[in-house]
Amino acid sequence: MATQRPLKILHLLSQRPDSTGSGIYIQAMLREADKKGHCNYLIAGIQNDWAPSLDCIDEDRCRFLQFGGSDGDIGYTIVGMSDVMPYDSNRFCDLSPEQITQYEATFGRVIEDVAERFKPDIIHSHHLWLVTSLTRRLLPHIPIVTSCHGSDLRQFQNCAHLRKKLVENCRRLNAVLALSEAQKQSIIELYGIDARKIHVVGAGYNDSCFSPAPKTTPPPVRIVYAGKLSRAKGVPWMLRALARLKTKNWHLDLVGSGSGVEKKECLALAKTLGDGVTVHGMVDQARLAELMKNAHLFVLPSFFEGLPLVVLEALACGCRLISTRLPGVDEILGDLQADFIELVEPPGLVDVDKPVKADEKSFQKALANALERQIDAAMNRAEIDLSPLVDRMDAFSWKGVFEKIDVVYRIVT
Repeated sequence: MATQRPLKILHLLSQRPDSTGSGIYIQAMLREADKKGHCNYLIAGIQNDWAPSLDCIDEDRCRFLQFGGSDGDIGYTIVGMSDVMPYDSNRFCDLSPEQITQYEATFGRVIEDVAERFKPDIIHSHHLWLVTSLTRRLLPHIPIVTSCHGSDLRQFQNCAHLRKKLVENCRRLNAVLALSEAQKQSIIELYGIDARKIHVVGAGYNDSCFSPAPKTTPPPVRIVYAGKLSRAKGVPWMLRALARLKTKNWHLDLVGSGSGVEKKECLALAKTLGDGVTVHGMVDQARLAELMKNAHLFVLPSFFEGLPLVVLEALACGCRLISTRLPGVDEILGDLQADFIELVEPPGLVDVDKPVKADEKSFQKALANALERQIDAAMNRAEIDLSPLVDRMDAFSWKGVFEKIDVVYRIVT
């Protein structure tokens, strides 16, 4: 079979290419594409006080659009795809029409300039949102493949005034990459994109970084949470659930950051747990892997996720798992039955990711009960048997995911 020619790929992300799931995803795409012999170029948004440091692409193959400061490309704070980001950010729902116009005009100039100089064979954008829609309109002659991450679907539902800008252009994308079958259905329902254009490719984890290690004998049972410190991630309810526990044979490593009132609420609740909690803030992938390898239990109390990579990372490190039962979690676990995995029904939601008040106490109690059971189990048996997960984890390596994405690249080019 003839060797396929390498492609020139322009990667687009409207926010920082780190700190969040989409940042980890795009870095993995850059690494895997490079291994395949493709030539990469990256456009991303950054706050003017963040110094880019990426080991997945050379500096001369990047263009960072700067937010904030008098000498930035855009004068206001960077806009996050989630309403609560692990760094200071604006929300799309709060931008004025003039700010939206400036946002699109500035990204448009950068995208057109880079496309003229780099001459990509294909564009791989991230999020079914404004920058993707803008790029489709400005560069109708270049194939565009877009990865959906879930936060874009929330923005679509929460920002009704921006939908008109999106739908027509997103329907003209060459292909959309979905994290799960459930997400594919949501994309069809919300955007009206032809189902034949949507490819379920999943997402991956770095199997060279996240791997099992011998567990220490408890007590304490080491528990890890990693993600944004926000209400949508369920963090306040998790912390209150821990406060309810009769046993004190545990220690929580709270990893991640946030902003505003919600971050303050999470940190205040963590403080009430005294020396039972270590607050780490944001950490890099190597440090997160180290914490997970030392942990017995990982907790994901989130109300909304696409395909939570952090679940894959925790399981790969041999952690027990407590998670809300979400479509993305079901996509990873399938029908797997194991005593070290416990799924908790999420509360009813309003506005996509806000719990119904009447359901909050029962959700908190369910989390507390699950924590009691898994802490007791870890006290009796620190190690878990990962053999039922081996085939499933192999399917979610970044190498495996990119193989599927590369097939889509070839279809549209």
